Amino acid sequence: MTRESESGLPIEPVYGPDTAAGRDQAAQLGEPGAFPFTRGVYPTMYTGRPWTMRQYAGFGTAVESNARYKELIAHGTTGLSVAFDLPTQMGHDSDAPIAHGEVGKVGVAVDSVDDMRVLFDGIPLDRVSTSMTINAPAALLLLMYQLVAEEQGVPAAKLTGTVQNDVLKEYIARGTYIFPPKPSLRLVADIFRYCRTGMPKWNTISISGYHMAEAGASPVQEIAFTLADGIEYVRTAVAAGMDVDDFAPRLSFFFVARTTLLEEVAKFRAARRIWARVMRDEFGARDPKSWMLRFHTQTAGVQLTAQQPEVNLVRVAVQGLAAVLGGTQSLHTNSFDEAIALPTDKSARLALRTQQVLAYETDVTATVDPFAGSYVVEAMTDDVEAAALALMRRVEDMGGAVAAIERGFQKEEIERNAYRIARETDAGERVVVGVNRFALDTEEPYEPLRVDPAIEAQQAERLARLRADRDGRAVERALTALKEAAAGTDNVLPPMKEALRARATVGEVCGALREVWGSYVPTDAY
Repeated sequence: MTRESESGLPIEPVYGPDTAAGRDQAAQLGEPGAFPFTRGVYPTMYTGRPWTMRQYAGFGTAVESNARYKELIAHGTTGLSVAFDLPTQMGHDSDAPIAHGEVGKVGVAVDSVDDMRVLFDGIPLDRVSTSMTINAPAALLLLMYQLVAEEQGVPAAKLTGTVQNDVLKEYIARGTYIFPPKPSLRLVADIFRYCRTGMPKWNTISISGYHMAEAGASPVQEIAFTLADGIEYVRTAVAAGMDVDDFAPRLSFFFVARTTLLEEVAKFRAARRIWARVMRDEFGARDPKSWMLRFHTQTAGVQLTAQQPEVNLVRVAVQGLAAVLGGTQSLHTNSFDEAIALPTDKSARLALRTQQVLAYETDVTATVDPFAGSYVVEAMTDDVEAAALALMRRVEDMGGAVAAIERGFQKEEIERNAYRIARETDAGERVVVGVNRFALDTEEPYEPLRVDPAIEAQQAERLARLRADRDGRAVERALTALKEAAAGTDNVLPPMKEALRARATVGEVCGALREVWGSYVPTDAY
């Protein structure tokens, strides 16, 4: 469908050069929705409908987060993205001593299926796509979600969404790991196998470069190390006896969008091209859906500033535009006040409105891959691809992503780049508006959203009631069955689901697995 510009001139859905040289270039690029997907994974991209607009939200109790989700849906959010607090991410209950002071702070506290039920109360899970940022205990939260859906009468086959489930980047950049790499990879493969037949529309992993970027990775490092992790996951699943085309179409990725718009667009295009060739040529995938690199994008939290926070509105708009021009499948735009505290209702709504302006007021959705054929973007795409492939080869020479992690390679490379950025910023060579240039003598006061510290006590009371009300013997039997599966070769998700159904807590389930698999203790490898 052809749209018109503000001047009444036609905007074609797809453009391609007509000269002989141009036809050669077009042949190299390929068509949108076709191998190697440089120009996007779908033929029509946003000309048919815009990307999924997600807002990453979750704080305090399940009751509070549920209210925020309902408000976001009412304002036009088309997908939910759940943030969990640190104790949940690390597999601890809210009343565990190690959880003290962190309950509900950076996300919602979910200790059992009871909390998950409250979190999605009144939200029809057959009509909402849900992404969950959870990694080491990803299987637990996925199964709780499925249990709540069953209570709603929604079959698992209708559930759509993503569980992050990317443990390798935890060892590289984030640190919320629980188990050592080998059993962690086994758990990832078990999720792949479980969802293949039980939850066929669910994206079983979101292989994340975002957190590497937040730790200081360059765009090249971000996609190189992320795709190297992706290769490791594919190898793990194949080694577990799965056919690549049985699980690869449900793989997804998660990248950052920075303010350096041109390089970000080139990065997304290069990543698609690399992954398509890896999957087709190295793994022999036959299904074109297995070649597609589908990804979610979040604007760059690390580039938000506490100084003059309203300027972040501009940064987020530019970053969101970079993600859209780069062909993202879904997008979260950060709130302008996130460098200070949790977003308020108003700032979260403004972040969503930013996406809606991009989708409905600009003309970037009128045509597929607007930058195709741009001299600078095509050259930058080639340059980013070559540099990323060179870095991926270094990882392969070490024996793959896990072997490189054990040597501390990715972490050291990212830290070196982060140090370079910090030095350039401190020296004023890298401009940060409002921080090292155009600063104010005094900042205007801003009242942030604060989490009630009483939440920790409330969650502890809920846990005490749960343990008193449930069938303790049934929980013990279920946890014993889970440990037996973990010690053997059976898929651990079915017994894990029964333990959660019996109202075992996150801490109890992860504790049972720790007994069998142990806990990961990082070593100073360099």
